[in-house]
Amino acid sequence: MFARALLVAAVLMLLHAAFSTYEHLSHLKALGKPEGSLPQDVIAEALLSLVIGILGASLNAPELREITWRSEMKKRKIDDVDSRLSFASWTNKGNEILGVGS
Repeated sequence: MFARALLVAAVLMLLHAAFSTYEHLSHLKALGKPEGSLPQDVIAEALLSLVIGILGASLNAPELREITWRSEMKKRKIDDVDSRLSFASWTNKGNEILGVGS
């Protein structure tokens, strides 16, 4: 529950930072100054929302599973895994039919 709250807070903070950026750029355009940097508090808010979002996503992730051969074989039988033909002949029978090489 705490992880989801962090994710929601991060999304809201990021949306607020985006709205503040749009508002700031609209203000600069109205003043006739199209060039200008963003205020430091908007940048800090965006970076803080990134950190909180990463933390919330990390805490919200499911528990990692073991992905080794041993853990896979606990779920399967050897007959399911090793169900191939023992011997496979890839020779061409055309030589015997045509009588070539006899």
